[in-house]
Amino acid sequence: MKFAKEIRVGNIIMVDSKPMIVLRSDVNGSSRTGFTYKWKMKNLLTNSPQENVFRGDDKFEVVVLDKKEVTYSYFADPLYVFMDSEYNQYEIEGENLGDALGYLKDGMTCEAVFYDGKAISVELPTTIVRQVIYSEPAVKGNTSGNVLKEAKIENAIEANQIVVMVPLFVSQDDQIEIDTRTNEYKKVVRN
Repeated sequence: MKFAKEIRVGNIIMVDSKPMIVLRSDVNGSSRTGFTYKWKMKNLLTNSPQENVFRGDDKFEVVVLDKKEVTYSYFADPLYVFMDSEYNQYEIEGENLGDALGYLKDGMTCEAVFYDGKAISVELPTTIVRQVIYSEPAVKGNTSGNVLKEAKIENAIEANQIVVMVPLFVSQDDQIEIDTRTNEYKKVVRN
């Protein structure tokens, strides 16, 4: 058990017997009146957001989740199926995958996050390399400053295609590196 004042952003805690991840923490008060902690949290099982205010001496159980390396296999509406190295299959609902849906590709390796023996979501690598499948050509004369254009990247499910803002010199069929946390272009990958 930890006091509220010891909980940090990214910690997973039990609130009303539900696993919640702390997304943001705002501290108010003084040492004389006591501190309060306003947390923006997300339920790990339902992905529903929640905001609560706690006193600094409130206690919480910190949960450590299990993680296992898995490979994306296929989409079985409405579940996404992943497989580990021992050929065990894990089904995860689309709404629990969040932004990861836009980056999934057949055979992609990521980490499945488990709570109570059940796979609840996946964590992507920080950076991934994807092929640009569509991008407008650069317009002559539109090169002053840091000009960006939209580029669609390859993934397994066309309905979840992601658009990344890239520099004008990036063209269709280029391989680009993307930061999956921010959806930002990093660089062109040359072979």
